[in-house]
Amino acid sequence: MGTVFRKTYTKPIPALSEIFTRKGERFARWRDGKGKKRTAPLTAGRDGLDRIVLTVGTYTAKYRDVQAVIREVATGCRDEVAARSILAQLQRQSELVKSNVISVGEDAIAGHQATKLADHFAAYMMHQKAKELNATRIANTESRLNRIARDCGLVRLSDLTPTALERWLLERQQEDMSAGTRNAYREAWIGFGNWCVTTNRLQTNPMASLPKANVKADCRRKRRAMTEEELTRLLDATRRRPVLDAMTIRRGPNKGKAIAKISNESKRRLELLGRERSLIYKTYLLTGLRKSELASITAGQVHIGEPMSYLDLAAADEKNREGSQLPLRHDLAVELDEWIGEKRQSLSGDATIAISCQQSADLSADTPLFNIPTGILRILNRDLELANIPKVDERGRTIDIHALRHTFGTHLSKAGVAPRTAQAAMRHSSIDLTMNVYTDPKLLDVQGALERLPELALGVEQAPHKNVTKATGTDDTRSSLAPVLAPDPDNWCKPLSVVGNSDASSSDVQNEKKPKKPAVSQAFPMSGRLDLNQRPLRPERSALPS
Repeated sequence: MGTVFRKTYTKPIPALSEIFTRKGERFARWRDGKGKKRTAPLTAGRDGLDRIVLTVGTYTAKYRDVQAVIREVATGCRDEVAARSILAQLQRQSELVKSNVISVGEDAIAGHQATKLADHFAAYMMHQKAKELNATRIANTESRLNRIARDCGLVRLSDLTPTALERWLLERQQEDMSAGTRNAYREAWIGFGNWCVTTNRLQTNPMASLPKANVKADCRRKRRAMTEEELTRLLDATRRRPVLDAMTIRRGPNKGKAIAKISNESKRRLELLGRERSLIYKTYLLTGLRKSELASITAGQVHIGEPMSYLDLAAADEKNREGSQLPLRHDLAVELDEWIGEKRQSLSGDATIAISCQQSADLSADTPLFNIPTGILRILNRDLELANIPKVDERGRTIDIHALRHTFGTHLSKAGVAPRTAQAAMRHSSIDLTMNVYTDPKLLDVQGALERLPELALGVEQAPHKNVTKATGTDDTRSSLAPVLAPDPDNWCKPLSVVGNSDASSSDVQNEKKPKKPAVSQAFPMSGRLDLNQRPLRPERSALPS
């Protein structure tokens, strides 16, 4: 037989309590926060001090389940009759499992329905932490779950219905919430529903049918890639701006006027600051790192040398949590090497001694490579203004820190990098993301590509083919911004020769010289594919007499 009861718990004796004895039992009397007089018996705590004994206001059901294990389930009822009704339901479920009417899994699902959502959310957050997800992502997920539960009045797991969430998302759409933000709320609840199914809290995910908003039709932040000429101006302006700002009055009636002079020490410090910021932008542009990823790179994660210089990005700091080794182009590797050497010199206090970044131990391996300020977007906006580069173009697309990653992907395609190689350089899970989202078609030379198509004359003799050298992905001139990311040399293969039309047996097969394998820095213009439009081989003459 089961029973219902109200649990008891102890608390320290409130301040200004009166201790008295009644019928041999000790009590405490005090006034609560509302001024109401309260009385409770006393008991000895583990530390030997007196504590008051209080009773929970709701009933708890106690019974034996199908496995003869004693279970205690909070009913949430203050009325004993209602609590006994819930106890009867629990006992009936146990009997249904014993008689094989329902399975153990279905019984477990039914037992979770009355549990408050807050308890399920807490367990779900522990699950995400166990998966070692990003702390910001976990906090955002918890915030989105709690907001919808609060706005929709969802208290228990049994309250979850797709209708309530659809109504909430529609109201947010009417309030002009972006499609991307609404999809983030949708994904948080779908992920929670999937976890509930996996842990036998729900039989099916009621949120799986929630419609997804069209992000392409409601894109609030459209980024654009920058041209090489704009990038050159940006890096130059970034290097010069700290000194120019220091020598210009920025407030008051004399705003815009030049200051006569600044100290040599201040000028040297500002020049170093400008160089660091321009090197930050260049690293973004030639590695495709995200803002937080570059901020996590330390001096010990920069490896300069043979056969390849690279940045060692830790798995904990990467978005996909896999970890990567990012190749460095030679000029960037040299500049990073010099930058680390200068940081070591500044720590040693002797700027006249040339210290190689491979030889000095003055700089800790945990020292950040760059000091990336929190307001770097504001700094970029001022650099763009000095470089006379519009932040928003005629199509409403903007430039921010992440647009530098878009620029990296676009110039990879413009330089003729194979799509699969560009995907690896961008560290994308989908090649569609690399080619469609992170490639700006405005910078691609589509006209040059069309010029390479064969000329098709109408009614006149076909003109000789023009030698066009400039085309997207087909010219031998590579962008100076594209890093050296060649395909695997094992995938290289020599092209097949085409047999001539001569009838002489001696010319049916032409000898070829085996081409040399291309160097890593010269691999982009060459293709590893076989000629798909070869002319068929002529049949060899028989050696038998006719």
